[in-house]
Amino acid sequence: MMKSLYSIFAATTIGIMLTSFLVAFFISNAYYQQYLKPVNDEKNTRVAHEISAFIENNPEISMDEYLDNIADIGYQIYLFRAPGEGIHYGAEFREDELSAHTVQEVLDGSTYHGMREFPRETFVTGFFANELENTIGVPVNYNGGNYALFMRPDIQMLFNEMHLLFGWLFLITIILSIVFVLIATKYMVRPVARLSKATQVLSSGNYDVKDLETGRKDEMGELSNNFVRMAEQIRQNENMRKAFISNISHDIQSPLSNIKGYSMLLKNELEESEKGLGYIQVIEAESNRISSMTNQLLLLSSLDQEAHILKVKAYNLGRQIRRLIDSYEWKIHSNNLMLSYDVPDVEIIADEALMYSVWDNLLSNALKYNHPFGEIDIELREYEKEVKVSFKDTGIGMDDAAKPHIFERFYREDEARSQKIPGSGLGLSIVHEVVSLHEGMISVESNQDGQGSIFIVRLPKR
Repeated sequence: MMKSLYSIFAATTIGIMLTSFLVAFFISNAYYQQYLKPVNDEKNTRVAHEISAFIENNPEISMDEYLDNIADIGYQIYLFRAPGEGIHYGAEFREDELSAHTVQEVLDGSTYHGMREFPRETFVTGFFANELENTIGVPVNYNGGNYALFMRPDIQMLFNEMHLLFGWLFLITIILSIVFVLIATKYMVRPVARLSKATQVLSSGNYDVKDLETGRKDEMGELSNNFVRMAEQIRQNENMRKAFISNISHDIQSPLSNIKGYSMLLKNELEESEKGLGYIQVIEAESNRISSMTNQLLLLSSLDQEAHILKVKAYNLGRQIRRLIDSYEWKIHSNNLMLSYDVPDVEIIADEALMYSVWDNLLSNALKYNHPFGEIDIELREYEKEVKVSFKDTGIGMDDAAKPHIFERFYREDEARSQKIPGSGLGLSIVHEVVSLHEGMISVESNQDGQGSIFIVRLPKR
């Protein structure tokens, strides 16, 4: 199933965005865990000690009023006189439970680094965890009493501190997105650049662009593969054009020269002997040959240009083939051939005139390439959805090297044979074209040279 280039581009862009975000996510998390978290702990520890030192150095002030002021400027504070006996200043903690052991250690003079030791989680949630465990604890001596002060910045201050982290997150995302987009775009436009180069190669007359083929299943892959097929078709057409010029020049010139020569002889001999009658017969045969060749060329031209619209109708195929056999009866006898046929009445829907040219070409070939006293067998078989027509002869046959080319225009197996059995090389190509137009198939079975051939045509009944 072909993938849309639009969907690929959309999926690629979304993938780049998600990948960039995830990479930036993990980089930022690592930055927070390895650098920002310890720095944040150190900074708040310094602030906590300054608060403690100010209280201890100024015993005359009201500690409650001072801590209220500190809370107003953006801190959450919890003050313990003893484990289990505490009061908070500023915004309340979501979780205000702290082990008695931790409180006692701070009362005894230790510093509690809750921010630094707070459990590592997937992202920077340590900044936002509004828990008493996520604080800095310092001892405070006030008017002879020992206290444990636990503090942390409130949410408002946290957002002010997070702007740097989010700035880095955004910057990394943008940089990675640009890098990935450049890489993806280069991959996506590479076939276009190769296609542009291939057009230059093709315009120079070199049709070898097979390296342009790609395994991609999107529009670019289809375009590249179609371009390769187009180049191959152009190459074949060019070779065919050259062969056409060479063959048709020879094939037309030869009978015309014969007509001219025999006309001159006819003028001299007609009144002197009965040889004139033979000359007239030669002229007639050569004229018929030119006429047949011209008609075949016109028919092929019509089929090539798709100017010939199929005029399909229901008709009796068996009767058509029997009528053709009757018209060739004189030639069959004159060539000392034996013809047998099994052609029952079968009705199909097809272009009657074009199908007549198919049977005419196959029968004329069976006559032309047969041996004296040879045999021809024609058989028509009807199946549920198709019919099969076979033309079997005991003629000269063909070798394996010739079979792949016999439906090519102007192909003749070898020069010696073409001189002995003249022909245009167009008949079987017409047969192939017409059968293909009717969505049928034609195949050939031939033994070693000299053992005859069987042409089999399969056509849909409708």
